Amino acid sequence: MNLVQWLQRLMSNFGAGWVMWLLVGLSVISVAIMLERRWFYWSLRDDLARLASQLRGLLRDGDLEGARRLLEASPSAEAAVVAAGLLEADRGAQAAEEAMKGAAALERMKLERRLAYLGTLGNNAPFIGLFGTVIGVVQAFEALGKQSGAVAQSAAMAAPQEVMSSIAEALVATAMGLFVAIPAVAMYNVFQRKSKAILANTEALTRVLLAHLTAVEDGEPEPERRESKRPRSRSDDDNED
Repeated sequence: MNLVQWLQRLMSNFGAGWVMWLLVGLSVISVAIMLERRWFYWSLRDDLARLASQLRGLLRDGDLEGARRLLEASPSAEAAVVAAGLLEADRGAQAAEEAMKGAAALERMKLERRLAYLGTLGNNAPFIGLFGTVIGVVQAFEALGKQSGAVAQSAAMAAPQEVMSSIAEALVATAMGLFVAIPAVAMYNVFQRKSKAILANTEALTRVLLAHLTAVEDGEPEPERRESKRPRSRSDDDNED
């Protein structure tokens, strides 16, 4: 028996049923990941516009401790990144920026956790279903080959039924692969867009802190100080006289 015949007999004996059970198991895992990721992104919700406004006000007032408490109270990933930079604020804007880059990298890993499984499953589930289809086609052709030669009438009547059964099994495997792949690809794209949106909001919020630290390093006066340093007018001199 050569290798081709051995593989043909192996596929005929096992059939495509195990392929479909494999797809069912992979689908259950993908659904669990979808639910877990959906809950994770939901837990990060916060009013970022209000958070940015409050943070800007506290920084202008020089209340770094209040800004730290504000960020720690927020469940968002954006606040966690800016809080990492605020811890290094006393060392300058450059140190704070590097700290926030490191924190953003960690948050990216959390946001994209397990998404690779959904992407891989979405790309490969149709091929797994196609493998089951190939097994069913092999069984169908093997049943057709048994009709050649001198066979009994009962066997000749049973062969077409076996062929149709194998073809039906092959089509079910293809449909099962698509059924598993389509939701995985769709949710992978949804979570990827959500992750990119969070990272973009993080970049915007970090600029609020960096703008404040840069202004402090440049020695820019506060608004009250700007008013006290306005040029003296003639009316001021008259009042002094």
